[in-house]
Amino acid sequence: MEEKKFTIKKRNGEEVQFSLDKIMNAITKAFNSVNESIDLVGISKILTHLNIQNDITVEEIQNQVEEALMREGYYNVARSFIIYRHSHSEDRDTLEKVQFLNEYVVASNAATGSKFDANANVEHKNIATLIGELPKKGFIRLNRRMLVERIKKMYSKELADRYIDLLEHHFIYKNDETSLANYCASITMYPWLLNGTTGIGGNSTAPTNLKSFCGGFVNMVFIVSSMLSGACATPEFLMYMNYFIGKEYGQDYWTHPEMQADNSLKKRTLDKVITDCFEQIVYSINQPTGARNFQAVFWNVAYYDKYYFESLFDNFYFPDGTQPDWDGLNWLQKRFMRWFNQERTKTVLTFPVETMALLSENGDVKDKEYGDFTAQMYADGHSFFTYLSDNADSLSSCCRLRNEIQDNGFSYTLGAGGVSTGSKSVLTININRCVQYAINHKIDYVEYLEGVVDLCHKVQTAYNENLKDLQKNGMLPLFDSGYINMSRQYLTIGVNGIVEAAEFMGLKINDNPEYLKFVQTILGVVEKKNKEYRTKELMFNCEMIPAENVGVKHAKWDREDGYFVPRDCYNSYFYVVEDESLNIIDKFKLHGAPYIQHLTGGSALHMNLEEHLSQQQYRQLLRVASKEGCNYFTFNVPNTICNECGTIDKRYLHECPHCHSKNVDYLTRVIGYLKRVSNFSSARQEEAQRRYYAGSQKLNCQE
Repeated sequence: MEEKKFTIKKRNGEEVQFSLDKIMNAITKAFNSVNESIDLVGISKILTHLNIQNDITVEEIQNQVEEALMREGYYNVARSFIIYRHSHSEDRDTLEKVQFLNEYVVASNAATGSKFDANANVEHKNIATLIGELPKKGFIRLNRRMLVERIKKMYSKELADRYIDLLEHHFIYKNDETSLANYCASITMYPWLLNGTTGIGGNSTAPTNLKSFCGGFVNMVFIVSSMLSGACATPEFLMYMNYFIGKEYGQDYWTHPEMQADNSLKKRTLDKVITDCFEQIVYSINQPTGARNFQAVFWNVAYYDKYYFESLFDNFYFPDGTQPDWDGLNWLQKRFMRWFNQERTKTVLTFPVETMALLSENGDVKDKEYGDFTAQMYADGHSFFTYLSDNADSLSSCCRLRNEIQDNGFSYTLGAGGVSTGSKSVLTININRCVQYAINHKIDYVEYLEGVVDLCHKVQTAYNENLKDLQKNGMLPLFDSGYINMSRQYLTIGVNGIVEAAEFMGLKINDNPEYLKFVQTILGVVEKKNKEYRTKELMFNCEMIPAENVGVKHAKWDREDGYFVPRDCYNSYFYVVEDESLNIIDKFKLHGAPYIQHLTGGSALHMNLEEHLSQQQYRQLLRVASKEGCNYFTFNVPNTICNECGTIDKRYLHECPHCHSKNVDYLTRVIGYLKRVSNFSSARQEEAQRRYYAGSQKLNCQE
């Protein structure tokens, strides 16, 4: 072959000039290793089979050498060459792990030390977290190989190569590639109510009383979470708990919570019995677990107003033929919420992530009592999400699937409104890179993006086929046992870098027609393909992903490759997180109906505040959200944690109110869940410092 000035890519990503001599030397060494001779003519014949192109990888060159040796009949030499490659690959892999180990040990925290899939939910860096990190690169290779082989089988090698090219050049990002499990699920607990955990590999029987419910629920959540790479939502949790309390203490138990409920020396009241159950479940699930690499499981729960509850569970029956009791559940929801808010002043409790689901109509919530209660809980300093919808069928349970869900989809980040639904896989598009690449190469960016989105749908379809094979061979008991309905699981197309792409286009990031048109154009491309690829067994949704980890990665990769990058972490919202010019109402508008109409997978508005508002102000903001069509939001006021005496205060302070130490940390949301800022990765800590927290003067309640 003729030697040309090619650039090849080494395994570490470094680009170097191609050298024909190195290939010839490698071939000669392979012949010498089996005591066979080869002359220059023989080497030249082998080289004629090679097709070296610019930017080819070292690994691909070696693959071609193997094939060339076998084509020329040098099977012993080829075998020796393969063994040589394998041994050196093992050596490199070991050296990489040793280097990673050394760097991880001295890292400031577990999230910063993690090379793949950094997670602020891992509080402590220790031998258990290190053991969980070491195999991640191998899982990425395995998952990538399995998916590529399926793409080749279903479509073509060219499409598989295109997928890897987009992946390696960071146009797209495969979320949770370090795990073999499918992503997240909002499960139905009914199979557990009937059979315990036996259907999913456990040995606990069905709960029969309040005590066995509490212990069994914790075990069930741990087992389910070990088979998921994302969150486990239990939207029926409090409804089932209310059922077992009623069976033990009478359905009207909530009318006399001060009644003595046991004959122990403590003589606990019924209310104390119930809050002890809360404590057992919440503290157990917040403990690190081996199944999650020494992190707590991601656990989500939901609260419902009366109308939402009736819409979801009106036709639900327990095994004994009774139906859920709203009066008891209403009391229990409010009791749990108040208890959890107070408990968070005692210790850092990350989970559950809570969502209040409210039906809305005519510019306000329909259930005024729950609107007032929700506003009061925010005013009391509680941190939770609110989901507003004018149609509960968009989050309907699996037994009441209606046509509305065909268009409305669901919010998997919410993970707590529907039952037996969730996301199988997330594939995220780097919008900023795609738009810039197209414009820089004088390509219509919409046309270019359509091609990328189309490829993503094919890749997700291929992933689904691999998932079906796993289920066919009994590897997915959550589906087989009925905890998750396969037909209600979505394949998610994530987006990240929309704000940054708009900034590159010279658009102002506020509520204006040009920015709105850009957002609708980008997201409209995804929604169009979602509908095009939908079948009876495949559903797709579009999500502005939380991007705890990849938002930092995209900014880093894009800057290294010379793209316009205005900040070190891409936004997960429709506004710039550090922008001080936008008021509170502006941000509700930017996450209102016109902007989110194509986001069938959710986008949470994080309203960062420097101080808590009054109940009346929060109540007005519920009306603003309903009027603007902002259906998913939370309010973030950093809580102060004293590193000296341990005091936790719901306010954003600069010194401890108890011991007056200035050695304080803060508790706020990385994106979806609450953690100490000191547990964020170093890049995310920097992003947290840039966040703008609005004061109450930024709110005009007359809007």
